Amino acid sequence: MQAPTSTAVTYDEKMLANYVPIYVMLPLGVITVDNVFEDKDGMEKQLKELKAAGVDGVMMDVWWGIIESKGPKQYDWSAYRSLFEVIQQCGLKLQAIMSFHQCGGNVGDVVTIPIPKWVREVGETNPDIFYTNRAGNRNNEYLTIGVDHQPLFDGRTAIEIYSDYMKSFRKTMSDFLESGLIIDIEVGLGPAGELRYPSYPQSQGWVFPGIGEFQCYDIYLQAEFKAAAARSGHPEWELPDNAGEYNDKPESTEFFGSNGTYLTEKGKFFLTWYSNRLLQHGDEILDEANKAFLGCKVKLAAKVSGIHWWYKADNHAAELTAGYYNLNDRDGYRPIARMLSRHHGILNFTCLEMRDSEQSADSKSGPQELVQQVLSGGWRENIEVAGENALSRYDSTAYNQILLNARPNGINKNGPPKLRMYGVTYLRLSDDLLEDTNFKIFKTFVKKMHADQDYCPDPKKYNHELGPLERSKPKIPIDGLEEATKKEEPFTWNKETDMSVGGVALGFIGRILSIFKRTI
Repeated sequence: MQAPTSTAVTYDEKMLANYVPIYVMLPLGVITVDNVFEDKDGMEKQLKELKAAGVDGVMMDVWWGIIESKGPKQYDWSAYRSLFEVIQQCGLKLQAIMSFHQCGGNVGDVVTIPIPKWVREVGETNPDIFYTNRAGNRNNEYLTIGVDHQPLFDGRTAIEIYSDYMKSFRKTMSDFLESGLIIDIEVGLGPAGELRYPSYPQSQGWVFPGIGEFQCYDIYLQAEFKAAAARSGHPEWELPDNAGEYNDKPESTEFFGSNGTYLTEKGKFFLTWYSNRLLQHGDEILDEANKAFLGCKVKLAAKVSGIHWWYKADNHAAELTAGYYNLNDRDGYRPIARMLSRHHGILNFTCLEMRDSEQSADSKSGPQELVQQVLSGGWRENIEVAGENALSRYDSTAYNQILLNARPNGINKNGPPKLRMYGVTYLRLSDDLLEDTNFKIFKTFVKKMHADQDYCPDPKKYNHELGPLERSKPKIPIDGLEEATKKEEPFTWNKETDMSVGGVALGFIGRILSIFKRTI
């Protein structure tokens, strides 16, 4: 007589429900600006070290400025195919970023990869294709959303360029998509790949914690605003002229000061238009991405910037200039999550490693509260949320903060935790990370992300099985997105993680080493 089959769930199977996959961002210049995969042997060696450490996969930029550099629709994917093959041979998964922005000019950029020359040449005769501040300074790291529907690029609009690029990627990388190597497509939607305006460019002299500047003074966005103001019955309204400069403090400006313009009918109208225009941009490009990758076993994702400075000021000035209309009584992030929900998308957020106590008091930073607000909004919209650290850190204090955000209420020894991030990406692979002491702490961090379980090759066991990407749901009317601005208290976070990588002493020593290495 055959023995009955046991259906009891083991302790390890229950713990796997708490598993959060961990990815590592590859170096910015792993494919050179000349489209060459230079150090194949060195990269393979480092990838094998990551694999041995239990890392689930890697994330990397797929630069528009490299792939389509020779001319319109002249794509050269060969170097990336070589790199993808090495990643696959090492047994890692891949999150691919459709990087439609320039590399260079932002925090952490150590190489320069401009957008394609043939696009920049259009800007030589028509500089309004680039984001523009009130003083008329152009920013060529990303095309203004004002040209999303302007056929200025060899007969194509900006959105058509992005769409064609993604379709070419799918066609050329079909074998890697079908084999399951590529699991995520993160769609670049702005500077640094983030859904935002380039409001704080280091290339134009911005330094932390400057409030930044609005970036809507190209002729296309100016015309759009004037048309919107006229439709609202206020043709006399103009774009702000009293919001200060990049490195101002909020209270020194008329726009962000006490009882400032941002609180008036005119100010609210502008901020609503400015933020909604960004939402529209993201929605339209994600719709094209959805069509391009329809039926593939991948998830789409979009990245949102962690603008934590001035978060604790009533005006939230730095968030507002970036396009996040977030105030104490208005949620500027949940509408993004709602927009993503129609595309079955993941919201990828930054600054997971930061604590309020590490920030200077005069910047009124609130990274912990910001992370809690954004993640809570995503979960309330029933979408997956992922995240990454903003700055390179190798200490247990930073890792423990990431672990806390990954499972805000800790692990559940009897099954899935109440709250769990979909995945975390560590920035980034470097010699510093692989240094013996740093890598030892990192390997412990990976194990804790995995809820003390070994690397799990079967995503089904931690509820990450990928089905074919379905078509985006119907467009959400603007009123539906506005409903999501109603502020709610975030979910409750535990004070500390229950999966700590080490004690206070280890965190302190690692933090000192991190600071020391950044200053030499």
